[in-house]
Amino acid sequence: MNIAFIHNEKKLGTGANYINELISSKLRQRKIKVKNFYPKAELIDSPAHLRGISNILFFYSLLERRQEILRYSIVQGTTYTPLPFLSFKIPVVSHFGSTTSGFLKATPFANRLERSTKSIWYSLRKDGIVKELNLKTRRPLRDIAEIENYVAVKAIAVIATSQKVKKELIMSGVPSQKIEIIHNAIEDYWFDTRSISIKNTPHLVFLGRLGGDAFTLKLKGIDRLIHFYNHFPKMKKTTICMTTNKPLKTWLKKELHNHMVFTNLRKDLIPNILGSLSGSILFIPSRYEGFSLSLVEGMSQGLIPITYSVGVAPEIIKNGMNGFIVKSQKEAIQVAKKLIRDRAMRVRLSSEAIFTAQQFKSDIMANKLFNFYQKILHKK
Repeated sequence: MNIAFIHNEKKLGTGANYINELISSKLRQRKIKVKNFYPKAELIDSPAHLRGISNILFFYSLLERRQEILRYSIVQGTTYTPLPFLSFKIPVVSHFGSTTSGFLKATPFANRLERSTKSIWYSLRKDGIVKELNLKTRRPLRDIAEIENYVAVKAIAVIATSQKVKKELIMSGVPSQKIEIIHNAIEDYWFDTRSISIKNTPHLVFLGRLGGDAFTLKLKGIDRLIHFYNHFPKMKKTTICMTTNKPLKTWLKKELHNHMVFTNLRKDLIPNILGSLSGSILFIPSRYEGFSLSLVEGMSQGLIPITYSVGVAPEIIKNGMNGFIVKSQKEAIQVAKKLIRDRAMRVRLSSEAIFTAQQFKSDIMANKLFNFYQKILHKK
C-alpha cells in the first residue's frame, strides 16, 4: 500500500496542512509509503473574479508528474485537489475537512451581521483593520464549491471529518454510502503527561486562526470575539492566533484591556502556554468550522469550551458536562459569568474536557485511515 498525497504548500500553516503532515507521519510509522506532491506552476495570471478557476487549474500542473503519481495505490487530496486524476483508473479519495459551500452559507454580508456585533465590524474598517466590509466578489469561492462537489461525486470515496461536513456533502448530492467519517486528530505532544492545576482566577482564551481579509475574519468571528472580551474588561485574556493581517495584530494588543497576544506561534510551543491556564474559558466564536482543531487542542489542556455549534462540537460537547454550546453572544456571556463564579464547576468540566480530547489521539485516526484504505483496495 502506498499513497500519493496532493495538497498545496503554504507558508502559514492551516488546519489542513497540519492534518496532512500528521497523517503522513503516522502512516509512515505503519510502513506505508506516503509521498506529498505539491503543484509548482501557476497556469494563468488571473484577475480577482477568476481566482477560483486559477486555483483549480493550478493542480493540473501535476499532470507533468503523472507517471510517478500513477504508480501509487491511491491518490488522496484535499477536497478538489485530486481533480486531474479522476480520468485515470487509480482510486481517488477526496478528504473534506470543510466544504466551501458550507462556509459560504454560514458567513453573512456585513449588513446581515448580528445586531450585537455589527458596530464592531464597522469600527474595524474605520481603524484600518480591513479595507472593505465584504469581498469584492464571492465568485471564486462559488467556483471552488462547484468543483469540490464534482470531485466528491466522482471520487471512489470521500472522507468527512465530522457529521456536519458529511451532511453538507449529502446535501450537495454526494451519495452517503461513499462518505466515511474519520475525525481529525491532534499531535501527540498535546497529550504529554504533566500535572495540571486549575487557576483560581480563570483567563478568557482564544485559540485558532483569525483570518486576514473581510471574509475570513467574519468567518472566524473576530467581531464576536471582541464583543465577548469587551464584556469582561477586568479579566485577563490570552489570544493565541494565526493571522496575516499585521494591523489586526497591533490593534488586538492596543485596544483590548488585560490582553496578551501571541501570533503565528510554532504549534508545539502552544501547550506550554495553555497548560498553565487549565480551568480557563476557551471561546470559539466561529460562524463555521468543518472540524475545529482548536476546540480539541484547548480541551486537551483542560480549557472549558464555550462554542457555537460548529464543526465537531455537536458530536462531543455535552452542555454542563464538558463545555457549552451557545446560540448567541448573550448566552455565551451568561455561561461565562456562571463559570467564573463557580470554581467547583470549572474543576469538574476541565477534567471532563481533558478526558473528551483523548478520543482524538493520532493513532486512532491512523488506524481508521489504514482500515479505510484497505477497504478501497479490496474493492478495486
